[in-house]
Amino acid sequence: MERIPFGISRLDTTLGGGAPRGSVVLLTGEAGAGGREFMYTSAVMSATAHTDERLFDLHYGQRAENAVLPEEVHYLSFTDSYTQFEEELELSMETELARTGLEQIEFKSLADSYFRTSAVPRDWYVDESTSRGTYPGEQQNLVNLTGDVLNERAPNNLVVIDSLSDLVSATGEQLEWADIIYFVKGLRRVAHEWGGLILLHVDHDTLTETEHGQMIDSCSGALRFRWSTGGSVLARTLMLKSFRGILSQIDEDDLVEFESELGGSGFTVSDVRKIR
Repeated sequence: MERIPFGISRLDTTLGGGAPRGSVVLLTGEAGAGGREFMYTSAVMSATAHTDERLFDLHYGQRAENAVLPEEVHYLSFTDSYTQFEEELELSMETELARTGLEQIEFKSLADSYFRTSAVPRDWYVDESTSRGTYPGEQQNLVNLTGDVLNERAPNNLVVIDSLSDLVSATGEQLEWADIIYFVKGLRRVAHEWGGLILLHVDHDTLTETEHGQMIDSCSGALRFRWSTGGSVLARTLMLKSFRGILSQIDEDDLVEFESELGGSGFTVSDVRKIR
């Protein structure tokens, strides 16, 4: 089966090359535990693989034979500007790698629609001097607007949605919780036809335990990022929380909790801990 690599070498190897085409994967966890850096790294590595083979090989290595690169990389944000995205991404990895990836990442902001019904002054979120990354569209439900953007950009591509926490914060004003769950379940259904890979980021603390469980169940797979202690050492860890049809195919000895690091290559796996 063809896989789309996440851009995290050790994880892709464990999963047999990456995520199955058409997957919707939830990235959930504690603040600062690496979820955001994972998103940045995945986007940059996928973009760099198209433009600089030397740099990709240096930071990632060789792809699996069944790994198929996404045709394009799209990064969708509800609140950030392109400048914010660019600066944060460059802080998360080596400048050369970040800038090479940025050349091929299409950034889209839905800030105009997200903030339009709020009390936030319009000039705080609308940049009149440039149209890069904006998607003003017409006034409509955020879920519907996001769906329109995905219909145009998701087929055969990697799309990072940053973040579902913003949609959660809009519940009770523009949305209901049921709208978000229906959106994610519908997204999983249509993503199978699109054949790409969609990453959804959400901060664990923005959800109740019930909501968190519903969100995980609605996606193809879920990766959990958390802080873990090993003796007196505090470490960032990544755990395969769920993955439909995949976890059952992984050897028991490979079911691990990944210990991760943030460095020049962005988010990387440094060690593993057996799940007991």
